Amino acid sequence: MAGDHRAGAPQGLAELAPGLALALALAVGAQAAAPLVARLAPLPALLIALLVGIALQPAMGARFQPGLRFCVSRLLRIAVALLGLKVSLSEIAALGPITGLLVVVAMVVTIAAGFALARLLGLSRSFGALAGSATAICGASAALATSSVLPPSPARDADTVFVIVAVNLLSTVAMLAYPPLARLLGFDDLHTGILLGGSIHDVAQVVGAGYAVSETAGATAVIVKLFRVLLLLPAILIIGRMFVGSAEGAKVPVPVFAFAFLGLCVVNSAMAWLPPVQPLYVPIKAFLSEVSAWGLLVAIAALGLNTSFESIAKLGLRHVLVVSGTTLVILACVVGGLVLEARFGFQ
Repeated sequence: MAGDHRAGAPQGLAELAPGLALALALAVGAQAAAPLVARLAPLPALLIALLVGIALQPAMGARFQPGLRFCVSRLLRIAVALLGLKVSLSEIAALGPITGLLVVVAMVVTIAAGFALARLLGLSRSFGALAGSATAICGASAALATSSVLPPSPARDADTVFVIVAVNLLSTVAMLAYPPLARLLGFDDLHTGILLGGSIHDVAQVVGAGYAVSETAGATAVIVKLFRVLLLLPAILIIGRMFVGSAEGAKVPVPVFAFAFLGLCVVNSAMAWLPPVQPLYVPIKAFLSEVSAWGLLVAIAALGLNTSFESIAKLGLRHVLVVSGTTLVILACVVGGLVLEARFGFQ
């Protein structure tokens, strides 16, 4: 038995190696190419890895599949869990109850809109969940996390890739368009930050839009965005439960990574009360944050390598309308809430 166990471990690693190495190489290449590509178009490394992966998909043989599946399942969940180290409960609490309530309501309404629009346009509930969560919470990370608790289906990977591409493009548009919109609405820097952090999908574009306005707008936008990231845990739990016993055949989800995310968030928050530990904690946090960023990038690359252009091409105007619709819904919710706050002077 002992000999069998020792023989099995290297064999498992050998099966994972080709796909894992390919996804890692693609992630490294995308990261290196991003500054060069940015001279022509503002494409993040994540989107570059995804698009190049899709282009390479026809060349993928069976030997790559175990490693690629590992990347989009276990590695992805580890990377999402480590995002908890970026969230501080004290900073989120400083936003105040009105801002917190606004973000929660916007998230709930946006996810509900994803389901409603998908049903209205004859698309699957799974696609509605992907579109709603990605636009309501944190873009590509939320789409990947949601995909991991949805029932398996032939369309799931293609739907996930489509949503990731769509929210990246829409986030870039929002990064350019929302600051002028905030000025047009007469928002000060604080409320501009809330608008940007509460409605733009991806963290990178939130940072870009916020700090392009001012330090106050940038800092506020990032904190609001991190609160949305914190809402990933309840959203994943609720969405997973919604598909239990459905006609789509989902099993009871046990998203351990979501609880790990919350636990790391608590650990990160507690560090503020433990000054003697901080000199040791800061480099560990920096290292694990890098692991998270690279884990997400490798998972995205693997997802692209598992998705064909043909499967994406089958997704048409209805899919675009759902993601665009949820984007407009969360923007309307946040803007409406801020206008009401200014009008009635909520504290």
